[in-house]
Amino acid sequence: YGAGGSTRDKTLEIVSQVKRTFDVPVASHLTCVGSTVPQLRDYLGRAAEAGIDHIVALRGDPPKGTTEFTPIEGGLRYASELVGLIREDYPQFGVVVAGYPEKHQEAPSMDVDLENLKRKVDAGADVVVTQLFYENFDFFRFRDRCERMGIRVPIIPGIMPITNLSQIRRISSMCGARLPEAFVWRLQENEDPDWQFQVGIDFAIVQVEQLVREGIAGVHFYVLNKSQAASHVMQAVRLPR
Repeated sequence: YGAGGSTRDKTLEIVSQVKRTFDVPVASHLTCVGSTVPQLRDYLGRAAEAGIDHIVALRGDPPKGTTEFTPIEGGLRYASELVGLIREDYPQFGVVVAGYPEKHQEAPSMDVDLENLKRKVDAGADVVVTQLFYENFDFFRFRDRCERMGIRVPIIPGIMPITNLSQIRRISSMCGARLPEAFVWRLQENEDPDWQFQVGIDFAIVQVEQLVREGIAGVHFYVLNKSQAASHVMQAVRLPR
């Protein structure tokens, strides 16, 4: 799903093909960016006809070079509004929304951010998938605060295995995820790409195994069209018996 919804139709084409070919549950991203309500309804209708199971409902990012999200005329401003639209018009969809263990970068405080998440859940979201993080403590603290706020839907941690230091520094700066200092030092010991890949995989394996032991509802991998790292982690993770 491209910036500004630029590849929306291509996304629907791909997830529809996956559904037809493999007959597995599939999800399509949908954002408020650049779409009027009629356009959103049109997409949802086509997704329903294609048998799509879930919609990942996001507000979307402001256009590059701007800091504040402004909806187009006839569009929606908040993800909670998109969730409400989906739930009212297409109740057959499972609805997934985003949560932020380290706070959304635009939110003035964690409390405000959690209030926004609760609005999305109250509007009808079924599942929360978190932004990527590298300190499991941040996820557990977030999960506990959600419970105290009355957010009682499954919360699935978002994991992005590190494949090289420069990549993750760039992505982490964009989303506000903290990098453990000891882990960064370990990556800096050797600039060899294969070394950094393996160090990152080993870290992700430990991270996921700890999350699994604590009873998480599942794991969402941010793959970025590079499935090798996630595949390595899932093959190595030791699940509890």
